[in-house]
Amino acid sequence: MQRTAEANGQTRGWVVGRVAGAPVVVSRSWLLAAVVLTFMIEPVMRRYVPDAGVQTYVLALLDVLLLFGSVFLHEVAHALVARRRGMEVHELAVTLLGGHTRMGGSGATPATSALVAVAGPTVNVVLAVLTWLLWQQLPPGGIAAALVGSLALANGFVGVLNLVPGLPLDGGYVLEALVWRRTGRRSRGTVVAGWSGRVVAVAFVAWLVLLPAVRGARPDLPAVVWAVVIGGFLWSGATQAIRGAALGRTVDALRLTSLMRPAIALLPSDTLADLDSFDDPTLEVVLLDVEGEPAGYVDLGAAASVPGEHRDRTPLAAVSVPLPPEARVRGSLAGGDAVRAVALASARTPVMTVLADDGQVVGLLRAQDVIDALRTG
Repeated sequence: MQRTAEANGQTRGWVVGRVAGAPVVVSRSWLLAAVVLTFMIEPVMRRYVPDAGVQTYVLALLDVLLLFGSVFLHEVAHALVARRRGMEVHELAVTLLGGHTRMGGSGATPATSALVAVAGPTVNVVLAVLTWLLWQQLPPGGIAAALVGSLALANGFVGVLNLVPGLPLDGGYVLEALVWRRTGRRSRGTVVAGWSGRVVAVAFVAWLVLLPAVRGARPDLPAVVWAVVIGGFLWSGATQAIRGAALGRTVDALRLTSLMRPAIALLPSDTLADLDSFDDPTLEVVLLDVEGEPAGYVDLGAAASVPGEHRDRTPLAAVSVPLPPEARVRGSLAGGDAVRAVALASARTPVMTVLADDGQVVGLLRAQDVIDALRTG
């Protein structure tokens, strides 16, 4: 029902298998959903199978399991189409509110996004048609007819709901893809689909709660609960999408050369007196090894604390901080490529050297400056 971005962490729960090379996770919250739905569906089962007695709870639980099986097939469809279109599938999860497929990759296009989105609801619509046809062949009033009929209704509801054009529903990803294709900007599509999702959330609550109240009907508790749960889910997902689009614009505008601090390259054997000759106490200094590769940087605070009478005898190596070989990024990187490069380098050190395309040192970059730019952008 919902796709999540690559940056999200893995769902906590039990890994029960693998699909498209990705783990299938049943979250701990699913147990709560199964119990709640069982008690909500039991009265419906009692109405259709009045002679079943307490077995209606067993039937309701079986109905819930079949429903979540349909949700799982929905996510499998997302995963298989995504894999077919060259995307990386990281996880399929069955959760409190249904499920999600976590995927990523740099090759996403509007067409791929739309196809992946449509795949899930298509499975539910097909299941709804098949189970409805089967239901017509069953004798009315029996257990089988009750289970198959409820499964047809549930799949029809899930399929149609997910085709509504508003994030985080699959139809929202289709709308996002259309705007993305038209404008060339995915973030613009996300904002449009996100606001559409907010409208859908409000309309859904109004349909289930406000409209019956206006007509003078008594509030139906299950309907109110569903309205609050699903409406809240839709509003929250739409809001997250809008915020994510703002972050995406910030990422797209990110340039490492605008965040780095200009630096010069010197040798560890050079002295603080050599550094003083540049007449710029804020100039960063990168130290090169014997092969001319960045190996460390000068701690300017430590360098400033050395008395003047000792500066011509104090090598820069004495006030330096070593840098691992991975602490290097290209200054020409921008956007998502820049963020990924900084994230990879910062796993080893919070400070990294910025290199020109010819390998020359042009600056020193601190991961915190990138983080601050993303937060304030």
